[in-house]
Amino acid sequence: MKPIAPVFKWQYLLPNYWGTLLLIALMYSLSLLPLKLQIGLGKRIGRLVLGRMKKRSNTIRRNLELCFPEMEASQMSLLTEQNIENTGIALFETAMAWFWPDKRVNKHVTIIGMERLEAFEKQGKGVLMLAVHSMNLELGARAFGIKKSGMGVYRPNSNPCFDYFQYHGRSRSNRTLIDRRDVKGMIHALKTGKRVWYAPDHDYGRRRSTFAPLFAVENACTTTGTSLLVNATDCVIVPFTMVRGRDNHYTLTILPSLDEYPRECETLAAAYTNKAIETSIMAEPSQYMWLHRRFKTRPDGEACLYAV
Repeated sequence: MKPIAPVFKWQYLLPNYWGTLLLIALMYSLSLLPLKLQIGLGKRIGRLVLGRMKKRSNTIRRNLELCFPEMEASQMSLLTEQNIENTGIALFETAMAWFWPDKRVNKHVTIIGMERLEAFEKQGKGVLMLAVHSMNLELGARAFGIKKSGMGVYRPNSNPCFDYFQYHGRSRSNRTLIDRRDVKGMIHALKTGKRVWYAPDHDYGRRRSTFAPLFAVENACTTTGTSLLVNATDCVIVPFTMVRGRDNHYTLTILPSLDEYPRECETLAAAYTNKAIETSIMAEPSQYMWLHRRFKTRPDGEACLYAV
């Protein structure tokens, strides 16, 4: 496994990184506030920022239209508004994950179904933790790491100063990070009985991908990386959900393993994976990252699904 832990450099104190340091200081300061106040501020920030970023808010709406074409207009508008608010809350949830002490994380996050993972741990089986990009995924990873060790697939940030804080925030509490390009490292981890957090729900382009249904979209570009890891390691796939309830308490639910995963065909496997992704998203669709252009890659000859 390639070592990727960044170190703090004196150059990060120079003026060109002051904006980054100010952002980190702001995130830390906000994380100290009472949770109810953080949620309220997050909603306001989401409405303020995305209200001015029309392209992003239009992407949210378009993704929902594509996935749920039969949804009533009033329900669609409400879900869009809630998702915009949750996008703002995500800033605070990331700060919680990076800066909260373990005691505060445990107070606000409950984990259900850990016994499922403990059974595989006793068998020495590697587990591919099937994640989706929910807004509060970082907090879920932090809460899980307090209880059990795990490895997260990681893309270094292009800003090296921000990357330093991002890496060390994400690697708190028994969590190791693997560069997303380090496939050998992921395979080694799974073969040696470790748990790897893996999110195959975004559009990562044509390389190592196939087209499979996702909600009402017949051809969603879907990574075949899941098949690669499963076939190379004989690991088990365990999906989970992370949901913030109406009382602002978080629940991470570890779901039953996907024992009928079709290993013989990448396309069938991608469709099977997408069904599991749908289940995870529907646990609370308003808290999913709909602002990503999930269906930007189209099969040859198919028109773009987004406004140019």
